[in-house]
Amino acid sequence: MAGKYSKDMLPSEVKERLAKGETLSILDVRELDEWESGHIPGAKHIPLGSLSERHKELDPKQETIVVCRSGNRSGLACEHLEALGYKVVNMPGGMNQWDGEMKYGK
Repeated sequence: MAGKYSKDMLPSEVKERLAKGETLSILDVRELDEWESGHIPGAKHIPLGSLSERHKELDPKQETIVVCRSGNRSGLACEHLEALGYKVVNMPGGMNQWDGEMKYGK
C-alpha cells in the first residue's frame, strides 16, 4: 500500500455511515474520466496531480475520507495532506470495492 498515513476506513464502513445520514467529507483523487464513470454522491473531485495547488479547497479541521480506484493514489494523497496538517482517512479498496450509491458525469 502506498503512503504513510494514520487511518483507514473500509468502503463498507463509509457506506454504513452515509446510510445513517452522517455528513462525510469525501475527496476523490482519480482522474476526470474515472470520476465521470461513477463517484460517491457529494464527493469533492481533486485529481491527485492537482492536489498540491488545490488542497486549500479542503477544510483542515474536518476529517476527510480520500478515495481513488484501488486505495494506492488515495494513500499517497493522505500522506501528502497529513503532512500539511489535514485530518485524512484512506479508503483502501477504493471504488473497486464500493457497492454503494453512485453518481455519474460531472
